[in-house]
Amino acid sequence: MEGPTPVSALLHAATMVTAGIFLVLKCSFIFEFSALVLLFISFFGGLTCFFSGIVGLFVYDIKKVIAYSTCSQLGYMFVSAGFSRYDVSFFHLFNHAFFKALLFLSAGSIIHSFHDEQDIRKMGGVAKILPFSFICFFIGSFVIMGFPFLTAFYSKDVILELSFSRYLIDSGFICFLGFFSAFFTCFYSLRLLLFVFFGSYNGFYIYIKENDFYIFFPMFFLSLFSIFVGFFFSEVFLNSDFFFLILLFLF
Repeated sequence: MEGPTPVSALLHAATMVTAGIFLVLKCSFIFEFSALVLLFISFFGGLTCFFSGIVGLFVYDIKKVIAYSTCSQLGYMFVSAGFSRYDVSFFHLFNHAFFKALLFLSAGSIIHSFHDEQDIRKMGGVAKILPFSFICFFIGSFVIMGFPFLTAFYSKDVILELSFSRYLIDSGFICFLGFFSAFFTCFYSLRLLLFVFFGSYNGFYIYIKENDFYIFFPMFFLSLFSIFVGFFFSEVFLNSDFFFLILLFLF
């Protein structure tokens, strides 16, 4: 599915492509009657995050890389839902809304500066020319990698810990998929940063400049949320009945 970058930020962060997670959370009381269904959910969630991470390594469209990272993060949400930890799944969905919107809007700022060019092979060496876009994209990339004490760390680490702490053959395989997917996430995120902002410029556009305040304003606040929101809400989601109240009244 293709669309303008602000639309992609809205759809990929917390609305349309995450509808399946909302459905699983809403029907969680039904899935709890069948251990086999829960196994299927976690198994296919692990496969999703693994294969989406592999595909993200080999595409050169900056928006497609971020889109495949969305599929990978959705896989993590299904893994935790398959382990009957729906609060962790919803917490990762909540965190994902901030850093994925930041990544898409940062990518949109870069694409706009490059006159609608999306091929990362035609970019490079623009960290000094686009400093604010670089900082925002840098923050979003490190958040999605699960860098310690950033937002995604507080949910992604719990999901990997859940898969590691279940002493079953199936959960061992899912743990393997999850850890390798985390490695792939680090790889293609660093690859994006190196291709776009470092090295030498590989394009043919002479005039490249930063965007205006109206583009920077949402990116600035999303950067703050992507850094701090996981820390402030981890106790609310993981150690209270807040998730179940949301499930009851809002879904």
